[in-house]
Amino acid sequence: MTVREKIVDLDFFGVGSYSVSEAARLVGTSPRNVSRWMKGYTYRRNDVVHQVAPLWSPEWPLSENNIELSFRDLIELRFVNAFTKAGVGLLAIRNCLEYARECVSDDHPFSTRRFQTDGKTIFLESIKLTDESQVLDLRHRQYIFKQVLKRTFRDLDIEEDAVSRWRPFNGKQSIVVDPQRSFGQPIAAESGIPTVVLAEAVDSEGSIERVARLYEVTKAAVRDAVRFEDTLKAA
Repeated sequence: MTVREKIVDLDFFGVGSYSVSEAARLVGTSPRNVSRWMKGYTYRRNDVVHQVAPLWSPEWPLSENNIELSFRDLIELRFVNAFTKAGVGLLAIRNCLEYARECVSDDHPFSTRRFQTDGKTIFLESIKLTDESQVLDLRHRQYIFKQVLKRTFRDLDIEEDAVSRWRPFNGKQSIVVDPQRSFGQPIAAESGIPTVVLAEAVDSEGSIERVARLYEVTKAAVRDAVRFEDTLKAA
């Protein structure tokens, strides 16, 4: 029995549920990265073992050291991955997270409306509070951070001051990741059918038109589901 099955009665409906590998697949990084960010890790330098703490604690309770992630965790990971790919160091990201928690009063600050509007300022203030300001090109980092914020929030929907929905296929409305539906798995927005189900059906049936008739959805919905799943495989 999985973690989500064990504690499904604890009012965790609507928060989404993802394994490390599922989250990595959606975010576009490796399971190893997700595990290191969420579990922490150790490294050895000059024969001394150093412990690096997790970036934050997941919303789902840990069970036998297994990590189950929520939708809010997924969105935070998406930002962490986007920042690291843009060249922002993990220390800067960690500092920004810690400072943003205080400013936003939320354990998942990256996925808030406040961070969408004030994220650049929060990032710069967090850097100023650390010695890292001595080694960073702040103007360059400021530009990068602004671009990542703009790009990453573009396909997110915000309700009640926090991200409520992700449109992961180039921002199109046809596919959504919504914690209120199907435990937050990617689905065709109108029908609610998981994209992986439609894509696998096309592989099996050999025809988008046949699958559209079989599931009573539009051909465009099936086509988008196939293309979206293909992008996940290519990532």
